[in-house]
Amino acid sequence: MNFVEELKWRGMINNMMPGTEEQLNKEMTTAYLGIDPTADSLHIGHLCGVMMLRHFQRCGHKPIALVGGATGMIGDPSGKSQERNLLNEETLKHNVACIKEQLARFLDFDSDAPNAAELVNNFDWMKNYSFLDFAREIGKCITVNYMMAKDSVKRRLNGEFQEGMSFTEFTYQLLQGYDFLHLYQTKNCKLQMGGSDQWGNITTGTELIRRKLGAENDAFALTCPLITKADGKKFGKTEKGNIWLDRNRTSPYAFYQFWLNVSDDDAERYIKIFTGLNKEEIDALVAEQAENPGLRPIQKRLAKEITTMVHSEADYEAAVEASQILFSNKAQDILHKIDEDTLLAVFEGVPQFEVSKDLIAGGVDLVDLVAEHTQVFPSKGEMRKLTKSGGVSINKEKVTDPQMRIDESFLLNGKYILAQRGKKNYYLIIAR
Repeated sequence: MNFVEELKWRGMINNMMPGTEEQLNKEMTTAYLGIDPTADSLHIGHLCGVMMLRHFQRCGHKPIALVGGATGMIGDPSGKSQERNLLNEETLKHNVACIKEQLARFLDFDSDAPNAAELVNNFDWMKNYSFLDFAREIGKCITVNYMMAKDSVKRRLNGEFQEGMSFTEFTYQLLQGYDFLHLYQTKNCKLQMGGSDQWGNITTGTELIRRKLGAENDAFALTCPLITKADGKKFGKTEKGNIWLDRNRTSPYAFYQFWLNVSDDDAERYIKIFTGLNKEEIDALVAEQAENPGLRPIQKRLAKEITTMVHSEADYEAAVEASQILFSNKAQDILHKIDEDTLLAVFEGVPQFEVSKDLIAGGVDLVDLVAEHTQVFPSKGEMRKLTKSGGVSINKEKVTDPQMRIDESFLLNGKYILAQRGKKNYYLIIAR
């Protein structure tokens, strides 16, 4: 496959240095993309860049994922209104290890092929580089005028933000430029990729290579657009914050639901960017969606592909099953199988009541539990009346006797009871 053509039809190219496509067509090329290890998980804002690396490898080229252990200690000013908190070495080591594990779901690091992916950490070559040596060997190659002309610097210095910029952050583009120089010399890496906000930092690297090694040394740059939603709002953010790839931060169910619920316009763009489906498959889905939008085939396939890739097929199937809890005739079985995070995600926002675990352990009449110990029902009389008409369920099972005894066998995940009043009113009773 032709890498540039592949990215073009997917809408994944924002800017590209002249000569880049010719270099890629000439030979197997090594390219790198930097990832800032400020957390121990990637979030979906990283995925466009990671998918670029994935497509790059599928097209026969060699991808390098650079985790910025050194630059992560500085903080990139690009697109930021204030300085980041600086991380210590121990935290960075932990974050790097976690990120590598996630990247292995997208890239082949273990192959014997010449284009096997590599993961590098710029802390390895920066940790023993003295300030004096860096200033003499690298600092003299790039003028302050050149550095100040970058948009990421100008925006911070011209009063757009109140915080200004420290010398620490000002040096960031030199450090990132040195990464490119180092990989160019040690890995024959000729291309750096990244988000559109990285264009200034990347071109500093190409300029440093030419000034340090000579104008005949070719280095290239390619960026992807920053992903937004169709309404212009920031992609990947919810009221709770980022959508993470780590299941402990964002459950596979919540991850699946995010993709399932994107708008039609967003789904058509995202399925090109965030999956490996080919053009024919995507065109067929687009046609199917146009014919029957209510079935939402693009969102369903998008959610399937990306949940399986980030988590697993079993997690995808569990998420689909959990999504059917409210409607499935197997809801009772599903409720007893799903984990606590998924249960809470499915019933996020429903009213919750707490009771003593000792109350449940000793056994309690249902009518007392829902109308006396909690406020699921305003009165016992109303609860009894609705029970007669079949409008009360516990853990998705119809209740026929208001006096039925509730004990620990009813607890989901050893802690929860799901009460239902009528068709749409759900309540979580939590035994602590």
